Amino acid sequence: MATEPGSAPAQDQRSVLVLNSGSSSLKYQLVDVDSEQVLARGSVERIGESGSAASHTAGEQTTRSDDRVSSHGDALAILMEAFDRHGPDLDETGLVAIGHRVVHGGGHSEPQVVTEDVLEEIEALQVLAPLHNRAAAMGIRAAQAIRPDVPHVAVFDTAFFAGLPAEAATYALDREVAARHRLRRYGFHGTSHAWVSRQAAELVERPYEQLKQVVLHLGNGASASAVDGGRPVDTSMGLTPLEGLVMGTRSGDLDPAVVLTLARAGASTDEIDRLLNQRSGLLGLSGVNDFRELQQRVDAGDADARLALDVYVHRLVKYVGAYHALLGGTDLLVFTAGVGENNPALRAAVAKRLEPLGFVLDESANTAGRVVGGRVVSTPDSPVTIAVVPTNEELAIARQAVDLVG
Repeated sequence: MATEPGSAPAQDQRSVLVLNSGSSSLKYQLVDVDSEQVLARGSVERIGESGSAASHTAGEQTTRSDDRVSSHGDALAILMEAFDRHGPDLDETGLVAIGHRVVHGGGHSEPQVVTEDVLEEIEALQVLAPLHNRAAAMGIRAAQAIRPDVPHVAVFDTAFFAGLPAEAATYALDREVAARHRLRRYGFHGTSHAWVSRQAAELVERPYEQLKQVVLHLGNGASASAVDGGRPVDTSMGLTPLEGLVMGTRSGDLDPAVVLTLARAGASTDEIDRLLNQRSGLLGLSGVNDFRELQQRVDAGDADARLALDVYVHRLVKYVGAYHALLGGTDLLVFTAGVGENNPALRAAVAKRLEPLGFVLDESANTAGRVVGGRVVSTPDSPVTIAVVPTNEELAIARQAVDLVG
């Protein structure tokens, strides 16, 4: 796995600057793709808002500023100034590409060197991911203006799931309406699911092409995937990242009539969108979306927090059980991302419910502290291996960018 920002680069190294442009933020890492070392990282927060803040870490030094940042272009200028003033020098690190995380890639199954046609397609997909793709397009245009001398590569969250079987990708809608509006299940967090499923195979020292895996990416956003021999056969997110598991602020699965009921009661499209994406999930049920605070409230006897956790676990167990049946049995259940990697109590709660299906947790391995690199947390005789594998989307994006540009 990639290390913390570190020492001076070697002359023959290859680095990629990975950019993740959000609606009001820009996060970045400079990654040495050969040593897997993070040479620098930082962020610019609250773009276009009062109280903007920027930070840049290189080596042991972290610098911060709080000047107002009005646009993604300004954020990129601040980023480049931080590299110029505090290092490392981008050209001396062997910068070969700038990789951009793009949430929605439509039908793209592979990363793309960004041309004007590709950029226009990313912008056209705003209708399916209005906050994410608009921000990504702004970040790409700003980065191209500042560094036109290196190739820019778009890596799509949807790419890993572009080849979902038709029965998994298709909604049971009028086929002409679905085709006209591109209504299908796309899936998200694909960069993470692809990376983690392959790393998990290496962890257990079994061929990737022979494993049946269920991967749980559990952060503030959460998704599950069923991966059969390296090929995804289903995933919990759909047309947008709203479908599927209960998340920090998103509802996940619900009856579409909920939306119709709210609309008939006078709620606008924007109000319903904010409700389902920003005011639901754990936050809507308990008042908090941070899992650590949720657990504290559960331990203190808060009934709302207890229900929120129970609903969260119930949905997870239902998806794992369904994928277990879909795959015809599971070889490997993998937990990843912030909650999945760092919450042994949640892993235990899920495994306990799944134990009749052959998921047997090793309590001591599960609670053995921070996971570095990956750890098996099931018993040696468990029919299904349970593992915790840290995700590393930035390194995955950097590698894909290098592979594409040579």
